[in-house]
Amino acid sequence: MALQAQKLRINALIALVVGSMIGGGIFSLPQNIAERAAGGAVLIGWAITAVGMLALAFVFQTLANRKPELDSGVYAYAKAGFGDYMGFSSAWGYWISAWLGNVGYFVLLFSTLGYFIPVFGQGNTPIAIGCASLLLWAVHFLVLRGIKEAAFINLVTTVAKIIPIVMFIVLAAVAFKADIFTRDLWGAATPDLGSVMDQVRNMMLVTVFVFIGIEGASVYSGRAEKRSDVGKATVIGFLGVLALLVLVNVLSLGIMSQPELAKLQNPSMAGVLKHVVGEWGAILISIGLAISLLGALLSWALLCAEILFATARDKTMPAFLKKENANHVPVNALWLTNSMIQIFLMITLFSAGTYTSLIYLASSMILVPYLWSAAYALLLCLRGETYTHASRQRLKDLLIAAIALIYAMWLLYAAGPKYLLLSALLYAPGVFLFAKAKREEHQPLFKPLEKVIFAAVVIAAISAAYGLYSGTLTL
Repeated sequence: MALQAQKLRINALIALVVGSMIGGGIFSLPQNIAERAAGGAVLIGWAITAVGMLALAFVFQTLANRKPELDSGVYAYAKAGFGDYMGFSSAWGYWISAWLGNVGYFVLLFSTLGYFIPVFGQGNTPIAIGCASLLLWAVHFLVLRGIKEAAFINLVTTVAKIIPIVMFIVLAAVAFKADIFTRDLWGAATPDLGSVMDQVRNMMLVTVFVFIGIEGASVYSGRAEKRSDVGKATVIGFLGVLALLVLVNVLSLGIMSQPELAKLQNPSMAGVLKHVVGEWGAILISIGLAISLLGALLSWALLCAEILFATARDKTMPAFLKKENANHVPVNALWLTNSMIQIFLMITLFSAGTYTSLIYLASSMILVPYLWSAAYALLLCLRGETYTHASRQRLKDLLIAAIALIYAMWLLYAAGPKYLLLSALLYAPGVFLFAKAKREEHQPLFKPLEKVIFAAVVIAAISAAYGLYSGTLTL
């Protein structure tokens, strides 16, 4: 009861917002972006991201305030606005995005350790995958014992993340050279990057991945000391994280050229800092990231399971996923989640898949929940639901929701056919769980429009499967 009575002040809310967004992605950002875009396109891409993600942040906050009864997660907006199958698909995609991110974390962790132990390579060598698998199941059984919150671990990992990032920015700012940044500003000397528009489009999914978690701010609305503080914390936290990401990315392009950055091993921040101060810089970043990722793996393991647990409780997912063990851990959801992580760890071993491929796929999977959330916010404004007829707030929210929806649609375009097809291949099997949940409620499987949508998903999934079989599509 004491925990429920505790109210969070704005500083605590800002810390929660920042902590939910800063993961391992920022440590690999210099290489991930440089592989896709030159300096000029990077600035344009971050400008688009800033506007689009801020609009999405406002959308999640608006929905949390105007629809407080929809507190089961981001997928609840899709279900409320567009029906059960869209709600299920959003939940399914959100869950897959979460555990795919965890697969990426495992690869990045052992890629980081590869700096000290070369046999781990890029994090997807046989020994790296074997060790990652052992760590996965160690975390699994640790969580099963009831470790839901570990304040000390969270504190250590937060410090481990922030200190190296701030040190990197300070040292990189001193070493920044404008002539390096502007040397090939639009990537003309690197034809493989494509046009400026191609570069902007190709970097967008990386920017989405580093902001996954922005929707989590609304979770804390009920525990805020002042309801209005949540909106302020969302904006302040978002702008703070945006500043860190842009500074890390842009300053790196003024220290090493785009082609040099693109060839770095991840975590590429380590390579950039080594270029500035020598060996100790790389060691600092690598140790900080390794500690951060170990903590993140523990917290995200439970988060992934709780996504399924929450959706099973409101009957979007089958009832077996809400089973808890004696320690109140959602045991079936945890087993399903970590089994999928294990399968994809094996896939990274036998395919050309790398950390970048995994974060692109994870980002693609999160696009459906983002798209339907923005569409639902727009729908509320158009209907005037929860608004007075001609309020200024309604017009303001209408504009923000429209921007967020356009941004989400742009992201689908930026994903390109490859990742959309691969996403469909992961979305399609979810119908078995959807059908089981519907049977348990004695309801028909699909409504007429949902049949059309599912047929489109199946066609795309079959196309993806054939592409993987024929070699025209790769992970």
